[in-house]
Amino acid sequence: MRLLVVFCHPDPDSFGAALRNTAIEALAAAGHELREIDLYAEGFDPVLSRAEKAAYLIDTAKNVAAVQHHVQALQWAEGWVVIYPTWMYGVPALLKGWLDRVWLPGVAFEVAGAKRRTIRGRLGNIRCFVGITTSGSPWWWLRWIGDPGRSVFMKGLRPLYAPGCRMTWLQLHDMNHVDDAERAAFLERVRRTLSAL
Repeated sequence: MRLLVVFCHPDPDSFGAALRNTAIEALAAAGHELREIDLYAEGFDPVLSRAEKAAYLIDTAKNVAAVQHHVQALQWAEGWVVIYPTWMYGVPALLKGWLDRVWLPGVAFEVAGAKRRTIRGRLGNIRCFVGITTSGSPWWWLRWIGDPGRSVFMKGLRPLYAPGCRMTWLQLHDMNHVDDAERAAFLERVRRTLSAL
């Protein structure tokens, strides 16, 4: 399968980087064709500029041209994996900016045609999604507040994909208090899950 791996963490020596390395190794060993986007290493600009906002609906091609490499990777993929730390209950600003600037009308979705209608997906090529994250909060607290990060990826973006898209979520909670054994066990869970895709 053609898989796009999107990694968002500022520290190349972090546990997040270990998750990324484990994911890449497991997917490559399983024979998948991979492309990776490392948003921090690339220096991706997350800011949707005033000009981009003005062109958002009326000249989408202009915005697509500004992030063409990313759009092509998204359209090339049959599945994608995102790896990031949960900060303030959601994705890092850099990853949110990537979604804002790359998942454009005509690329990821079609704008709803009338009031009370939802967008229509344009990513029928995506048949598999895996989210991998860590969070400082315990699982029960995130569930109580609605688990915003998970909701965006597992519910909000799902209608953009192929019908029946396989969705997988892997999250290590209480990150500030886990020990080496728990981190190792989570890395193994990631390896085992991705090896079975």
